[in-house]
Amino acid sequence: MSKGRITREDALAFHMEPAPGKWEVNSTVPMTTQRDLSLAYSPGVAVPCEEIAERPETAYDYTNKGNLVAVISNGSAVLGLGNIGALASKPVMEGKSVLFKRFADVNSVDIELDTGDPDAFCDAVKLMGPSFGGVNLEDIKAPECFIIEQRLKEEMDIPVFHDDQHGTAVICAAGLMNALHLSGKKIEDVKIVLNGAGAAGIACIELLKSMGARHENCICCDTKGVIYQGRTEGMNQWKSAHAVKTDLRTLEEAMEGADVFLGVSVKGAVTQAMVESMADNPVIFAMANPDPEITPEDAHAVRVDAIVATGRSDYPNQVNNVLGFPYLFRGALDIHARAINDEMKIACAEALAEIAREEVPDEVAIAYGRKLSFGRDYIIPTPFDPRLIHRIPPAVAKAGMETGAARRPIVDMEAYELALKGRMDPTASILRGLNARARAAQATVVFAEGDDPRVLRAAVSYQRNGFGRALVVGRDDDVKEKLEAEGLGDAVRELRVVNAAKTEHLETYKAFLYQRLQRKGVDQQDVHRMAARDRHVFAALMLAHGHADGMVTGATRKSAHVLELINNVFDAAPHDGAVGVTALLSRGRIVLIADTLVHEWPDENDLADIAERGAEVARALGLVPRVAFVSFSTFGYPVSERAEKMHRAPRVLDSRGVDFEYEGEMAVDVALNPKAAEKYPFSRLTGPANVLVVPARHSASISVKLMQEMGGATVIGPILSGVHKPIQICSTVSTVNDILNMAVIAACKID
Repeated sequence: MSKGRITREDALAFHMEPAPGKWEVNSTVPMTTQRDLSLAYSPGVAVPCEEIAERPETAYDYTNKGNLVAVISNGSAVLGLGNIGALASKPVMEGKSVLFKRFADVNSVDIELDTGDPDAFCDAVKLMGPSFGGVNLEDIKAPECFIIEQRLKEEMDIPVFHDDQHGTAVICAAGLMNALHLSGKKIEDVKIVLNGAGAAGIACIELLKSMGARHENCICCDTKGVIYQGRTEGMNQWKSAHAVKTDLRTLEEAMEGADVFLGVSVKGAVTQAMVESMADNPVIFAMANPDPEITPEDAHAVRVDAIVATGRSDYPNQVNNVLGFPYLFRGALDIHARAINDEMKIACAEALAEIAREEVPDEVAIAYGRKLSFGRDYIIPTPFDPRLIHRIPPAVAKAGMETGAARRPIVDMEAYELALKGRMDPTASILRGLNARARAAQATVVFAEGDDPRVLRAAVSYQRNGFGRALVVGRDDDVKEKLEAEGLGDAVRELRVVNAAKTEHLETYKAFLYQRLQRKGVDQQDVHRMAARDRHVFAALMLAHGHADGMVTGATRKSAHVLELINNVFDAAPHDGAVGVTALLSRGRIVLIADTLVHEWPDENDLADIAERGAEVARALGLVPRVAFVSFSTFGYPVSERAEKMHRAPRVLDSRGVDFEYEGEMAVDVALNPKAAEKYPFSRLTGPANVLVVPARHSASISVKLMQEMGGATVIGPILSGVHKPIQICSTVSTVNDILNMAVIAACKID
C-alpha cells in the first residue's frame, strides 16, 4: 500500500529513525551541577510553587504552561482511516504536535485517551487542564466531538479547539472571502450549498453565518439529502439548527443557481451537470480528502468561470488546516487566553485573506517554483509563507483582547510582531526552497557509489520525490541484490545502473583523461584503471561529458581523497578557486563554515576568495550573507602571528569592493551572539554572521564535527563551489537524508 510515491517502507523508516516517534523533550535550563539540580528541583522548586499557589496566574511565568498545547484524541475518526482506536492514532497526533512546533514554535504533547465515552473523555481532559495553555481536540467522531468540545469549553478556563471543525472552517472562510471578492459578490447575498453535515461541515456553515451569510441562503445536505425543516430521518440537534424551510430535497436540486459549494463529504459527490447548473462565477470548495467531490479539471471543463479549491497540495488553492491552528494557538497563548472565540477565528480568516491579496514574497515563489499572484488560482496563502507567523497571531491576539478573552493583553504590538519574526525557522524554508528548485530543474544526478545501500536509498528517494533522474554507478546484479535487501526490490526497474567497464563512452572518457594527465606522469594503463575501475573518476567523467547534470559522492571514501580523484577530471585545487562550504543547521539557525574541504592553510588572499565563495553559496541558499573572519582573537587582541592573516583578510575585501557585509577578525561568540557584539559598536555587521571564514581546514573540520556531535547540528556539505560543475561530496557518516540533500543541492547547481 502506498500513497503517491511514498512507500510503506519509507513511512515506517521515517517514524523509526533516528529514534522511534517524531519528537522528544529537551531541557531549556542547565542541568549539569549540583546547584542546577537544587534550583530545578528540591529545594529551589518550592519557591515558584509557593508563588503559583498564592497567585495561579504566575504559572504562565514560572512554567511552560503558556507555550504548551495538548493534542488529544481517542482515534475514533482518523482522517482516511476511520475508528482505528487511541493507540493507532498516536502517529497522527505526534505529527500534529510537530506541526505546532514547526509552524508557530508552540510546544505540544500528544495524548491518546482510550475511551469512546464522552463523559470519561471530558473528565480526563479537564483533570489535565492545569498542565496546559490550550487543548487541541483531534480526530473524534461526530456527534461526540460536538458534545466533548462544548462541555470542555464550558468547564475549562483555557482554549479548547477542535481543529477538524474550526480549523477547516477558518481556512474555508479565508478562501471564500477572496473568492467572493474576485466574483464581485457579497457573503450576505450568495446562496451557499454545503454537502457533508459532519463536524467540519457544520463548523464551516456556522462560521460563515457569523460572518454575515444568511440562514435562509444556506442549504445543508448529508447522505439523506437536503436538511429541511420537518425532516426527521438522520437528524440531530446540530443538523436541526441549520434546517431551512425549502422544497429542495437533493443535492442536485440544491446546486441549481448556487453561488458557493462547500464539500466536506466524499469523492465524486458532485457531477459536472451540477456545476453547470450553478450561478455565474461559481465558487467550488471540494474539500473531501484524499479525493475531492469533483476535480478542478472536471469542474473547469464545464465552467471556465469557476473558482475551485480542494484539500490537496497538488492543486491550486489548498484548504490546509496548517494555515490556521498553529497561529490561532500562538496568538491565544501569547495573551494567556481563556478561549478561542468566533471573533478570534474570524480575525485569523481575515488576516489570511489579506495576505493572499498582497504581493507574494520572492522566497515563496522560489519555494513553489512559480510566481504566485492573487487571482482565481491563488486565493489562499501557501503554508510556507513567512508572513503567516507575524501577521496572524497579532490579529488573533487583538481580537482576543477586544473581546475579553485575554488574561494578559499585549502592550507593545510592534515589539510582539518583531518577536514573532524571530521565531521563524530559516532552515526549513531553505531546504524547502532547494527542494522546489530541484523539482523545477529535473536534473539527472549520478550517484557514484552504487554499492552502498544508503546511496541507493537516496537515489530512489531522489527519483520518487520528483527531483529528476538518478543514475547509479555499479553492477546490475549487485545493485539489485542490495535494493532487495533494503526492501526496495520494486525500485530495480526505476533506477538506471551505469557500469563503468561496460559503458559505450569509455574510450571517449579515456581519451579526455589522457589528454589532461599525460604530462603529469600518467600513462594509458593508469588512465584505463581510473576511468574503468574508479567510480569517483568515472562519475566525474560522465559529468564532464554532459551525461549527467550533477554528481554526488563521498559516502564511502574520505572527502580529501575523493577530491584528489575528482581533480583528475576537473580543476578543483586551491589555486583553481575551489572552496568547500559546509552548512550547519541547528535550533532554527543556519551558519555556513568555509573552507572545510580544499585549502589547508589559506593566506589572506585565499581567505578573501573563500569569503566571496561563501557569500555566493549563502545567496544561493536564500540567505543575505554576513561574513565573519573568525579567530581566537577579536579586533587585534590578543596579539598573535596566527591571527594576523585573519586581520588582513577584510582589508583584501575592502580593495575588491564586494557587495556583502563582512568583518573581522573576531571570536565566534562576537560573530554569532548579538550581546557579545554590543561591545564593538564599530562592527560593520548588522546582525549575527551566517558565514564563518576559518583560519584553516583543520579548524573548520573540528568546528563542524564538534557542532554535529555535541550540538546536534544537521550538517549539509561540504558544498563544493568554484568547480563550474555541480559536484557534491558527502561525508562517510552521511545518512540517507544527508545524501539526498546533497543530491538536491547538486540538482540546484549550487556550485
